[in-house]
Amino acid sequence: MPSFSGGASPLKQQNNARWRQLIRQQRKSLPIASVEKRLVDEVRKNDTLIIVGETGSGKTTQLPQFLYDAGFCQDGKIVGITQPRRVAAVTVAKRVAEECNDQLGRKVGYSIRFDDSTSNATRIKYMTDGLLLREALLDPLLSKYSVIVVDEAHERTVHTDVLLGLLKKVQNSRAIHANKNGKTLPDVQGKFQHSTLKAFQGIRCAPLKLIIMSASLDAKCFSDYFGGAKAVHIQGRQYPVDVLYTYQPESDYLDATLVTIFQIHLEEGPGDILAFLTGQEEIESLERLIHERARLLPPESSKIWTTPIYSSLPSEQQMNAFKPASAGTRKVVLATNIAETSVTIPGIKYVIDPGMVKARAYNPVTGMESLIVIPVSKAQALQRSGRAGREGPGKCFRLFQESEFDKLVDSTVPEIKRCNLANVVLQLKALGIDDIIGFDFMEKPSRTAILKSLEQLILLGALTDDYKLSDPVGLRMARLPLDPMYSKALIVSSEFKCLEEMLIVVSMLSVESIFFSPREKLDEARATRKGFESSEGDHITLVNVYRAAAECLEKSKNANAKEKTMEKALNRWCRENFINYRSLRHARDVHSQIQGHVQQMGLNLSSCGDDMILFRRCLTTAFFLNAAMRQPDGSYRALATSQSVQVHPSSVLFRTKPDCVIFNELVRTTQNYVKNLTRIDPLWLAELAPQYYAAED
Repeated sequence: MPSFSGGASPLKQQNNARWRQLIRQQRKSLPIASVEKRLVDEVRKNDTLIIVGETGSGKTTQLPQFLYDAGFCQDGKIVGITQPRRVAAVTVAKRVAEECNDQLGRKVGYSIRFDDSTSNATRIKYMTDGLLLREALLDPLLSKYSVIVVDEAHERTVHTDVLLGLLKKVQNSRAIHANKNGKTLPDVQGKFQHSTLKAFQGIRCAPLKLIIMSASLDAKCFSDYFGGAKAVHIQGRQYPVDVLYTYQPESDYLDATLVTIFQIHLEEGPGDILAFLTGQEEIESLERLIHERARLLPPESSKIWTTPIYSSLPSEQQMNAFKPASAGTRKVVLATNIAETSVTIPGIKYVIDPGMVKARAYNPVTGMESLIVIPVSKAQALQRSGRAGREGPGKCFRLFQESEFDKLVDSTVPEIKRCNLANVVLQLKALGIDDIIGFDFMEKPSRTAILKSLEQLILLGALTDDYKLSDPVGLRMARLPLDPMYSKALIVSSEFKCLEEMLIVVSMLSVESIFFSPREKLDEARATRKGFESSEGDHITLVNVYRAAAECLEKSKNANAKEKTMEKALNRWCRENFINYRSLRHARDVHSQIQGHVQQMGLNLSSCGDDMILFRRCLTTAFFLNAAMRQPDGSYRALATSQSVQVHPSSVLFRTKPDCVIFNELVRTTQNYVKNLTRIDPLWLAELAPQYYAAED
């Protein structure tokens, strides 16, 4: 992918001939430019095509434009490009809109969860793979698309794997009903839900062209899955990268990353730094440490500018990573594995790789899902080091010994084999696919995992006892772009008269790290946080934070402040109260989007005010599978799995340890920790979830 420009807006660029010339030169210099005609010819000849090209070859930005120019968007059709990550969909769409000399949202747009920038004029559409799956609920044949490009398929996210299975099915159906056969949609009755198909009676669809793009050289698994589909290889652009290892194991990779950043800054030549970390908390912690250490730099050294990039960061803040640093400044990008292949950040010459990544793990026997930090695979480590050689020779500092690299697994286990499948099963059921075990997955999850997910959905009331989608609960849950437990919580909150509070909680739990505690102000941060804390637990604490932030905004609004001034006031309030402004802002965006969904369903926006017993009972109704009882030794036993768990130190209930709690998340480090807890009455379990607990009584 070409370098991103932080220059003028597309409208201002229209008369900038030099800028247009630069864009043309950049596009022509990309490796993919020399094979444009060949690629278009291959797409015309093959309904399914696999394109293998290294990151930086230009495949993500250029191929959709080639297809547009070749006429694949005639008659109002769309070329859709899926990405496994939101940041890639947004940043690439913005770049392609610039290259097309058009305003984002017209010819080129993007659509991701909680954010849409498209219009009726959009013909090149970037989106997350999960978003396209949701579109299929309303349009089972994806009839407005002439071509679907599945990008970054090598990442093998759960949504990517499910999408590939669905697209294979859609391709078969559209081939049968192509205009040349003169057949129409009623012939696919039974393959998709009858009610969903009614709106499409009589529509004729041309065959769907499918392009699968991967940065991995191993395209055989994709080719085999699609019946021997043709693979085309595009030469990448890679300069030599000098890979350096540590002599001794690093006990604290975060501290080692900090030391390495300043070692590079003081001892190496010009060039920006990309450091890989496992999540938002690590990134923001390191960002603060860098700022502290940077104050001690000698006056003659250049400055350091840190910029983060991770999936839940608001889009406009993610774009900072693509802007060049000012003169006399070195940019340090702190990123999750989002920067391995999804996006190309310009200016990077040095990569720091601690060799760790946060991943989902799932035990289908117990039904327990957790987030764990694990070593990267060899493939991931190679992708990371390659980021240093996109624009010239570079260096990669691996913060582990060379002998450890040899022990890494070759590639990451596909996510579909290590996650709870309840959401996947719910979406497939909503698409009218009843035989989940028989579904043509690219790599089948275990039968146990599928059955466990079906059992969970029945207990939540989303499926009937004969595994059909229930009406209205299951249908409503499938419409919400959330984890099934969160969806259930929102739907039942209307009955408990606490929908507003549940909206807040679901939004706040959709982002990371609402609170932050600087090392130099730990006591002050803890004291300030106590002003928000509820003795009933973390969920109500989150409600208190959101309400206080809303009150701050309301005061600014009453003072007739402009929107920019209101945001500045909120930012200041966040700093004073040790609240993460980025996370809070994202939570507000999520809140707005989810509120739109529940209002479309006709649910009443009710509030329980300060009657938090109603709210806690509602949480119990949705999260009863995540209940835990305190044991004599002070630990807890998760009732659904009998696992021994500990309250996470970040919880407001860490010291009080009530008899019974419900929780949202299990995190496994040295032991099993539960996070986001609320105190409940154990008698509520049998009362509110008799389908699960009454038998035990």
